[in-house]
Amino acid sequence: MSLSWTNKYAPKKTSDVIGQNAALSKISGFLKNFDSEIKKSVLIYGEPGCGKTSSVYALASDLGVELIELNASDVRNKESIESMLSAVMNQRSLFFSSKLILVDEVDGASSTKDRGGIGALSKLITTSKYPVVMTANNPFDKKFSDLRKKSLVIEFVSLDYERILEVLEKICNNEGVAYQKDALVALARRSGGDLRGGINDLQTLSEHSKKLRLEDVDELDSRRRTESMPNALVKVFKTLKPEIARTAFDDVEENIDERFLWLDWNIPKEYEKPIDIARAYDALSLADVYRGRIRRWQHWRFLVYINDLITAGIALSKDEKYKKFEKYTPTMRILRLWQFNMRFAKRKEIARKIGLATHTSQKYAIKNVLPYWKKMFEANTPTSRLIAEELEFDDGEVEWLKKKV
Repeated sequence: MSLSWTNKYAPKKTSDVIGQNAALSKISGFLKNFDSEIKKSVLIYGEPGCGKTSSVYALASDLGVELIELNASDVRNKESIESMLSAVMNQRSLFFSSKLILVDEVDGASSTKDRGGIGALSKLITTSKYPVVMTANNPFDKKFSDLRKKSLVIEFVSLDYERILEVLEKICNNEGVAYQKDALVALARRSGGDLRGGINDLQTLSEHSKKLRLEDVDELDSRRRTESMPNALVKVFKTLKPEIARTAFDDVEENIDERFLWLDWNIPKEYEKPIDIARAYDALSLADVYRGRIRRWQHWRFLVYINDLITAGIALSKDEKYKKFEKYTPTMRILRLWQFNMRFAKRKEIARKIGLATHTSQKYAIKNVLPYWKKMFEANTPTSRLIAEELEFDDGEVEWLKKKV
């Protein structure tokens, strides 16, 4: 089996990392001054493929420290986190050197088997004898609030396509790949800031042929669309057998929220009879009720009910299969709304804290308080610093308030 190019070309030192100089400087400063730091951990966040994990490895190499990596998805509950992390955090290094602990993908600690995992992690990092670096895609969920207070929060910026293009060109030259420039540009643009994904795509398309053409990139993009959600929807819409429908989403990358969006948009396209449409939306709405209970009470066992409802439930909502062919597409309107909400998660969290402190609603805080506070924080007034301390804003929230619109 050939070596993965993402591993082969992973940065060996921090000077190899692209586009993250400011973040690396902050982390390096924290690690070098760990003994005098009040906070004992760093929480770095950013889009997938922007270099979070590989940067930590490069930093450990530069500083000559032993790196111990744990994936939070593998130690989800309180007991496993306490048993594994407490030992790592308090034992001396095997090589009698300093040690750096990496807890990767901390978002995964709140998955289906989670039972107090985040709380246990938050408690342990305050007692660690060694620096702890955690990575996350989106740390601004309420369940991470205590973790953010106890950590230095540092953002990894999304990589622009030109930076990704530079790396892809270098790999092509090293691997002897003859490429069309417009094909490589298209591949870099379509990576969406995910360098790891861009490198994987390049290897998939060119490792054996040693060529990269624009039609190859277009074909890959088309193949991905037809092999993911549209094929999953065929299994749901074109069957009356629950055992087939239940497997529809087993091999797709889209998360629960995205599956809801696809189904919501395509049900009325596929189903024509009003009674079929009504029954399908009944199943989808009941699944949404369970999704709300998971978010509110962390009852992750409801996931199995959600999957049954959005697959077999919707499949059996019709009396017979429709013989027409329908092209299933994502809804851009709802998807943009979902992306907008994700983009402004930090603003909502700040407004929530303001609302709690001032006994007002989050909506009121966004409309009537945030515009004035942003001006105050942009000016870096003494009052703004007092407010940040009183409301326990983390570093990322303070930076957001200071950022000029």
